[in-house]
Amino acid sequence: MPGILVVGNNHFIVRGPIVLPGLPFVPQGEQVQPGPVPDRTTALALARHWSLIQIGQSMPIALRQWSISTREFREDLEWAVVVPGDGEITPAVAQLLEELSARGITIHNSDAGDW
Repeated sequence: MPGILVVGNNHFIVRGPIVLPGLPFVPQGEQVQPGPVPDRTTALALARHWSLIQIGQSMPIALRQWSISTREFREDLEWAVVVPGDGEITPAVAQLLEELSARGITIHNSDAGDW
């Protein structure tokens, strides 16, 4: 389930884990449910990890189920999280957040606590 992680004047289109209780793999033909919105702690950790250039660093194990997606349609975004970062949210991202909100998607703000 793709979503947007907004970090100050930067953003990432993110795909999270697939949830299939009790199975480490997806059997052929099995339907899976999209993963959840990252919680506050995970969102902050993802923002920290992806906002800093870290040569030779691997993704922490706890974050490996999350990935940056380079090909998504805005209509397919199903969640949004805003975390503190450098600068203000850009006008284009602010417009996208307004569109998501108008579709009934909750915009989670890490300054507001856990969700």
